[in-house]
Amino acid sequence: MTLDELKRALPDLHALLPANDLVRWTSGNISGRVQGERRMVIKPSGVAYQDLTPSSMCVVGLDDLAVEGGLKPSSDTATHAAIYRASPEVGGIVHTHSPYATAFAALGREIPCVLTAMADEFGGPIPCGGFARIGGEEIGLEVVRVLEGRRSPAVLMKNHGVFTVGPTPNDAVKAAVMCEDVARTVHHALQLGRPEPLAQQDIDALYERYAHDYGQ
Repeated sequence: MTLDELKRALPDLHALLPANDLVRWTSGNISGRVQGERRMVIKPSGVAYQDLTPSSMCVVGLDDLAVEGGLKPSSDTATHAAIYRASPEVGGIVHTHSPYATAFAALGREIPCVLTAMADEFGGPIPCGGFARIGGEEIGLEVVRVLEGRRSPAVLMKNHGVFTVGPTPNDAVKAAVMCEDVARTVHHALQLGRPEPLAQQDIDALYERYAHDYGQ
């Protein structure tokens, strides 16, 4: 997406986070990579979701983190930049503290692949990375490390929350919504007993069907 397209799209995409119960107050953020440039657009720090506008979005350099505009960018800016630098295929990133998925993160546990919806969307379990402090690129480097070689667009960060990636910011938002949805169902299943994991061959078949045959 171009710079202007991202500035226009991101406020509406941010509104989907509280609408889907993925964030509280001003926590969480979405960013998008500017097409053909070493820049990204990201949420300003501490600004209420209902107050976000195209002009309030922060434009930040991926390499030097130089900020264009008058507002301070998200405290997760260095994390997003590190992911973009390491992953040229990523065009959008979302960070949330959605309650059910973050409960698994608090335990340092992956979300096991016990649902066809997980096989479809994530191609297996949703992994959990190690703990890293907020503010630097350490979280981003851990996200990249954990997702390398995996089909999942989502990763839980221990004691922290959820990061999702996608070719576009919209794709990353979808992954964040679906991550919380399956985390909720798996949580309820764990209260009832021991969920049965899907067989790997079934996961592979479901993922391929969803990736190539589902939808228009």
